Amino acid sequence: MILRDITFSYDKKPIYDRFRLEIPDSKITCVLGPSGCGKTTLLNIIGGILPYAGNVEGSGRIAYIFQQPCLIPSLTVRKNVEFVLKSQIKDKKKRKDVAEKILRSVGLSDATDLYPAKLSGGMAQRASLARAFAYPADVLLMDEPFKELDISLKKQIYKLFTDLYAQRPITTVFVTHDIEESLVFGDKIVVLKEGKIAGEFFNDKSLPFDHAARSALKEKIDSLI
Repeated sequence: MILRDITFSYDKKPIYDRFRLEIPDSKITCVLGPSGCGKTTLLNIIGGILPYAGNVEGSGRIAYIFQQPCLIPSLTVRKNVEFVLKSQIKDKKKRKDVAEKILRSVGLSDATDLYPAKLSGGMAQRASLARAFAYPADVLLMDEPFKELDISLKKQIYKLFTDLYAQRPITTVFVTHDIEESLVFGDKIVVLKEGKIAGEFFNDKSLPFDHAARSALKEKIDSLI
């Protein structure tokens, strides 16, 4: 996916001016930067939520995971997943089977008939992950989806996300404030500053873990934020 000449202003304040970014296919691109640098705006441009000038090439179908789970409150957990499958799977039984299968994979088989108000924060975020991966999207947008979770719960959700992603690698743009998080997940790490790219780094996760190299990369990223 390529963003070409993206221009966007908010209340007459320029956020992006002929911005360009290449996002590798079937990889995770983590976007870091200080508050107000345009990270969430970038996701909303890719997702077609905000009007902009320029071109987003190769985006296709979009799935979005927000900071808050954003489940439909009037639908059960299973119906929330089924909702995103309606345009793809017309048969109701098959749609139900697909929803239940992915909910089992995130440990929610006993919560399929619960409504969002009855879920804990961790359960709701698991349901949100299941819904995003159930939808046959070409691009997954993630806006700090683990920010509100405590450390122990965050580790559980990290593993769930990693397992789901391994089953279906999808072009992903993952906004985070956490440098460690970007090093764990990012194949490419982009640092934004005032609507411009301050640095781009490639993080080869296939290599054996190297503490010295990881620390050096972390220092480089930290120096730009």
